Amino acid sequence: MAASTKLSSFRLPPLPTIGEIIKLYNLRAEKQLSQNFLLDLRLTDKIVRQAGCLRDAHVCEVGPGPGGLTRSILNAGATDVLVVEKDTRFISGLKLLSEAAPGRVRIVHGDILTYRMDRGFPDTISKPWDGDPPNLHIIGNLPFNVSTPLIIKWLENIANRTGPFAFGRTQLTLTFQKEVAERLTASTGSKQRSRLSIMAQYLCTVHNCFTIPGRAFVPKPKVDVGVVHFTPLVQPQIQHPFKLVEKVIRNVFQFRRKYCYKGVEKLFPEASRFELTQKMLQNADVDPTLRPTELTIPQFRALADAYAHLCMHEPSLLHYEFREELRLKPLTKQGNKPEDTFIMDEKLNKNKHGKQEKPTNSLF
Repeated sequence: MAASTKLSSFRLPPLPTIGEIIKLYNLRAEKQLSQNFLLDLRLTDKIVRQAGCLRDAHVCEVGPGPGGLTRSILNAGATDVLVVEKDTRFISGLKLLSEAAPGRVRIVHGDILTYRMDRGFPDTISKPWDGDPPNLHIIGNLPFNVSTPLIIKWLENIANRTGPFAFGRTQLTLTFQKEVAERLTASTGSKQRSRLSIMAQYLCTVHNCFTIPGRAFVPKPKVDVGVVHFTPLVQPQIQHPFKLVEKVIRNVFQFRRKYCYKGVEKLFPEASRFELTQKMLQNADVDPTLRPTELTIPQFRALADAYAHLCMHEPSLLHYEFREELRLKPLTKQGNKPEDTFIMDEKLNKNKHGKQEKPTNSLF
C-alpha cells in the first residue's frame, strides 16, 4: 500500500492535453527549426522506458517544446528534471507544468549546444567512471537540424569525460531521423556504415530501440524517426585523443566507396604521401583494398595506433589537412594527379555510374 501511495505521488495532476496547450499558447512548429511535436503520450512513455528506471532520477531533457515528453519523464518518477529550451514560445507552457510538479522541474531558456550541463546538477550524483552509470539521464526528441552536431559534441565530451559526463557514464536516450539512427548503429559491412557509426560505437554501446512513424508527429515530417540509447563504455575501444581518432576516421571515409588506402593517403602531405601511406597500412596490418564500410573497429584502432606512432616522430602531421593543402595549391598544379599508392584496376576507382567519386564532408 505504501509503495502504491509513493508511486501515485509521482503522477501529475490533471492538466490540459498537449494539443490544448498548443492551442492555448498559439504554438506552431517552426520548419526552419526542424520542430515536430509528438502528441501521443503512449509514444512519449515508450521513449522514456528506453532510458531505464527513472525513479528518483535527475534528467536533462533537450528541447521539451510543449512538454509531452516532460510529462512522461515526470510520471516515470524523476525527481529533478532540467529542461533546456531555446524557443521562447514554449516557456509559458513549461512553467505551467513546473507549477503542477513543485520542485521537480527547472527551466533553462538557452541553447543546448552551448549550455554547461556540468553546472546544472550537484556533484553528489557523480559516480566513478568504472562503476555504474550515475542516476542522471539525457533524454530528448531532438530537432533534426541539431541532432548530429549535438551527438558529436557529446561523443567528444564522453572521450574527455567532460560536460554531462563529468558525473560519470551518463546515459542518453535520443531521437534521430531513421536514417541517422541506422547509421549510428550500423554493423561492419552494412550499407549504412559511416563515420558516425565508428565515432559512436568506439565510445558507447549503442542500441536502436524502435522506430516512430512520421505520421505520429505534428506536422508530419517526410521521414520516420528512430529512438537510440547510448551507454558510454568504461574503456573506449580506441585509446587516443578524440580529435586524432576523428581525423583518421574522417579521412578514411572521404571516399567511402573506394579502397580505404585512398582516404588514408589524405592524412599526409603530397611530398611524403606514398611512403607514409604504405608505412601506416603495413604497421596497422590493414588490407589497403578493403573499403571503409568493411573495416572493423579493431582495424580502425590499428590505423589510429599507426597514425599516432607516425605523428610522434613527425608532430607536424597532426596539423596537416589535405583540404587546406588543396586550397592553397596553385590552380595550374591541381590538374597533376599523383600516382596511386597501389596499382589496381582503374575501373575499381570509379563508382557504379562510372564517375570519379568526390570526397565527402558528411558525418553520415
